[in-house]
Formats: sequence, C-alpha cells, structure tokens
Amino acid sequence: MAVDRTRLAYERTLMAWLRTGVSLITFGFTIYKFFEEFHQTQQIYRITGLFGARGFGFVMISIGLAMVLLATIQHVKTVRKLRTQYVDVPYSLAAIFAFLVSVLGILALLDIFVRR
Repeated sequence: MAVDRTRLAYERTLMAWLRTGVSLITFGFTIYKFFEEFHQTQQIYRITGLFGARGFGFVMISIGLAMVLLATIQHVKTVRKLRTQYVDVPYSLAAIFAFLVSVLGILALLDIFVRR
C-alpha cells in the first residue's frame, strides 16, 4: 500500500507541474495571438524585440515547455527507481499526458516562428 501512495504522490506532483506549465504555455500563446489580432486591424502599434507581444509569448511558452519537459524527466527517473525496487508499479499515464502537452508547446513555438 505504501508503494501505491508513493507512486500516486509522484503522479500528483507531475500533474501540478503540468498544470503550471500548461498555464504558462496558454498564457503566452494567448498574449501573442491577442496582440497579433489587434495589429492586423491596425488598432495598435506593433512592438518588435524581446518586450513585444511576440517576444513575451515566446518567453512564456519556452518557460512552460521547459517546465513540463524537466518535470517529466524527473518523474520518469523517479518512477524507474521505484520500479527497480517494486516490479508491479504500473506505467504512468501522467507521463503520457506530459508528452502530449510538450507537443502542444512545441507547436505553439513553431506557430510563433512561422508567423512573423
């Protein structure tokens, strides 16, 4: 029973990191898209550089993506350690979800690069 509690604690920790990472990714992408729409209708002046909407979105998405990737790597390592001691530890569904979120973050970064 203690092994299950430990594994579930690892899962909850990864999901908390994922929640924060997804928030950063979506916030960065939303800020970028919001100001891009205003720019297309010529309602605001486009700021280029690091502190523009594009740069801010890029930084936020990058931080969120790094957070998700590092948390996933740490989770996989700790579950592998747990699996070496206890054979019956099931595979992590949270790690699969983290992989899908990482793909989402990479696609958001690509969208920022492609649309100048």
